[in-house]
Amino acid sequence: MAGTVHAIDQIGRAEEVPKTDLARRGLARTLRRVAILGAGTMGTRIAAHFANAGVPSLLLSRATSNDPNRSSTATKAIQTAAKQKPGAFFSDEAIRLIQPGNYDDHLKEVAGCDWVIETVAENLQIKRDLWGRVAEVVGPDTILSTSTSGIPLAKIAEGFSPQFRRNFLGTHFFNPPRYLHLLEVIPGPETAPEVLDFVQEYGDRRLGKGVVLCKDTSNFIANRVGCFFGATVSKIAREDGYTVEEADALTGPLIGLPNSASFRMLDLVGMDVWGEVSPNLYEANKGTPWAERFILPDFEKQMLERKWLGEKTGQGFYKRVVKGEEKEIWALDLHTLEYHPVQKPKFPSVEAAGVIEDLPERINTLINTSDRAGSFLWKLYSDYFLYSAEMIPEISDRIVEIDRGIRWGYGHKLGPFELWDALGFQNIAERLQKEGRVLPPSIQQALDHGVTSLYRWAEEPHPHQQYFDLLTLEHKAIESRPGTVVLSEIKHAQGVVKKNAGASLVDIGDGVLCCEFHSKMNSIGEDIISMLYAGLDETNRNFQAMIVANEGENFSVGANLVPILLAAQEGEWDELDRAVNRFQQVNMALKYAHKPVVSAPFGRTLGGGCEIALHTIPQASAELYMGQVELGVGVIPSAGGCKELTLRLKDPRKVFELIGMAKVSMSAEEAKNLGLLDRSVPVTMNPERLIADAKALALTLVPNYVPGVPRTDVKVGGDAAYGLLKLGVWSFQQGGYITDYEAVIGEKLAYVLAGGRLVGEQLVSEQYLLDLEREAFLSLCGNVKTQERMAHMLKTGKPLRN
Repeated sequence: MAGTVHAIDQIGRAEEVPKTDLARRGLARTLRRVAILGAGTMGTRIAAHFANAGVPSLLLSRATSNDPNRSSTATKAIQTAAKQKPGAFFSDEAIRLIQPGNYDDHLKEVAGCDWVIETVAENLQIKRDLWGRVAEVVGPDTILSTSTSGIPLAKIAEGFSPQFRRNFLGTHFFNPPRYLHLLEVIPGPETAPEVLDFVQEYGDRRLGKGVVLCKDTSNFIANRVGCFFGATVSKIAREDGYTVEEADALTGPLIGLPNSASFRMLDLVGMDVWGEVSPNLYEANKGTPWAERFILPDFEKQMLERKWLGEKTGQGFYKRVVKGEEKEIWALDLHTLEYHPVQKPKFPSVEAAGVIEDLPERINTLINTSDRAGSFLWKLYSDYFLYSAEMIPEISDRIVEIDRGIRWGYGHKLGPFELWDALGFQNIAERLQKEGRVLPPSIQQALDHGVTSLYRWAEEPHPHQQYFDLLTLEHKAIESRPGTVVLSEIKHAQGVVKKNAGASLVDIGDGVLCCEFHSKMNSIGEDIISMLYAGLDETNRNFQAMIVANEGENFSVGANLVPILLAAQEGEWDELDRAVNRFQQVNMALKYAHKPVVSAPFGRTLGGGCEIALHTIPQASAELYMGQVELGVGVIPSAGGCKELTLRLKDPRKVFELIGMAKVSMSAEEAKNLGLLDRSVPVTMNPERLIADAKALALTLVPNYVPGVPRTDVKVGGDAAYGLLKLGVWSFQQGGYITDYEAVIGEKLAYVLAGGRLVGEQLVSEQYLLDLEREAFLSLCGNVKTQERMAHMLKTGKPLRN
């Protein structure tokens, strides 16, 4: 329709938004270039993430008078960001989008930028002086934002022109911006609504951020609560005699936090950063019982004095120690400040609870045990829940923003109120009262009103989720988020079309069916394969298109090794042959389906998961770690991976290198560079929009979709190609780069990619290559060394090189 653009509502239905409405909300503007003021760690990585989004930037820092390159500070910062792991850039090409400069020689170029982001030191005068220089050159419509977390925006903008103040706001990225989802957006006293709308929308769609609107309070939302959590971990460890290793073991994946846990995370962030943030948090909490939590203990002060800042100085709470040819990780003793080899903590309750997959159930089990693990976690959570509740309404009027801030900024599976609710709102509150703790008035009032949950589902006027408003003491609807499809919400509202243990079919509206994986790590077995077949059949009868998507941590880590290993060990070759053939044929059915089939690969998309993506039309997540890694478990791709890469790359040497070296992309852009994705594949920056984008892509394909037919003209090199690839395997073996058994696997791979022992180049069918893949796979499964590799992967999660 002329004069409109399309958006997607909460369950994915297309809605038309008049262009005039977008213009009024400030969303019609575009960004041609941004300027980043300050080439420190944060500023440089913000520039890198804009580059990931395809936006050129000008990165400015102070001029270096004693260097021929007066912009060497910014230049070196870009080089450092390019080298560091995990990488700041999606690809090497993105690096070229950042132009280094300095304030003296290049500030005038800010006039050509549409957004200026200041990230300089937390010093009011430094910030105001720099903004004063910027104000003289920027255009009237340039967006101006500061990354401050402790200085009120009104103080920074005071005395500047009305236009400056209308364009001025706070944008608080979390480091590293590529990987941490949160962007806190803080309006100044006079920020124009259209500027605020644009920054939120752009941050969401183009930068892929989870945007939380914050009040202009010290440290905003996520750091105000997240830093309290970390400070409490430190307090309990120090006072109750827990080691660094014990504290990290208790506050990592066990309770739904990242692997970096607590002290390890401080090493990554930097003790110097914590030293700067703590005084602000102390002042923000002054006059409350919590203020002392932010006074640095003696051991942290000594670490600062000794420059034991963490990763940036080579040691902090942990350090690497070289012992001969081996490197060991040592941990700090919080009392003696001496290092010792890391010791694996042993908690009986943790070992028992570790098998519980449901996170709230696991945490509930732990906090109700009386050993050292249970004591630690209950002390931590009891303070954490009370503190979070007391932050309302100071830092946020709603619990929703606090939960999102902690999930998106700190990587917790659940925010404080979500977790409190999952553990039992009333039960936790009653336990706190029995222990003599004083509940915040809002929590006590909620209990007096008979409230049993902080979040709940309501069915009228339509199924939707509600949160409890601690200010008005009533449940209110959580607003819909246009452009997202949330499978869990759809399933709650209307159930599923079909389901088994590993996958479900979900009607996501507008004639699109979703095949959702939900097995452990989304590993692929017969349950998923049968549901893919069922989805194709259901789509043919009742839908216009199908997508393959899920809301797990990864798209799929590949085939389920357990039944493969058992079948191989028991010699059930006919059964294994049937299983592999069935996986091959479902992929062919997806590729040549009567109606469009779109996949939504994200995160780890490995092995069989990669093969599903190769046989469908992908809508890829920007964060895509995709590859054929089967050699690590002693086999080769057997569900069409060798075939599809042969079709795409048209060079057996490139395919051999990709599979033989088990290359995995570190982004969707790199997947394109490797040939795993076509250059034309659309990419979604915001993972929360991925399923909706996949659905939208499927719908655009429907009107003109024509199913293909299996190829019979795949060119293979035959004997000559086989000999060339075998020579490469031999040279790697002789050079000591691969083991003797890896040479065996390599020769099997070479045989498949060459099309077998054919004479000269020939044209073969897709099915011919599938048969070769399956034959090689079964042969390798019969080797004890492959079985050892599979068993080792299942036991340790790591590949064995035997």
